[in-house]
Amino acid sequence: MVLISGNGSNLQAIIDHCTNGSIRAEVVAVISNVGSAFGLTRAQQAGINAHCLDHRDFANRSAFDGELVALVDGFHPDLVILAGFMRILSPSFVDRFVGRLLNIHPSLLPCYPGLDTHQRVIADGAKEHGASVHFVTHDLDSGPVIIRGRVSVLKHDSPQTLATRVQEVEHRIYPQAVEWFAQGRLALEDGVAMLDGKPLIH
Repeated sequence: MVLISGNGSNLQAIIDHCTNGSIRAEVVAVISNVGSAFGLTRAQQAGINAHCLDHRDFANRSAFDGELVALVDGFHPDLVILAGFMRILSPSFVDRFVGRLLNIHPSLLPCYPGLDTHQRVIADGAKEHGASVHFVTHDLDSGPVIIRGRVSVLKHDSPQTLATRVQEVEHRIYPQAVEWFAQGRLALEDGVAMLDGKPLIH
């Protein structure tokens, strides 16, 4: 199960890896809170159930999340993947799927949580940037990190050129994390990301 809000390039990477067998799993559904999200088209083209649940149709975040939980639960997913889902989830949603809720963030967490990471990295003169896959917890972009991918920040990088290279890394590391979960190798235990029964220390 994948939740999106936009283009869905990480969704496409996961679909491709499922299709070619490098992830031994299937995407049972894609849900977007934005009806025009191209990721819904990607899902339809792949023969995957695609749904729009527009957050603007709900009085508040709690009401939206309640309906989202019901929609997700209807597909009985083993894993819920956030792939450019631009909504802060309520604690009740996170608690419902804790340990089987993943997100990807375009920075080397815990550095640069939040938005505009590429611009901030360049403004700070950082030499290294990248992306992180993590378990989702109540705190934004603060869950236990599973895997990171790194890129060098080049002298003449713009936010756009840097974003392009970081996205290439995302398309490698997110499918890797999903495959680990599908294999039963990845778990969240007592707030610690574990791979093959050993803590993932970064």
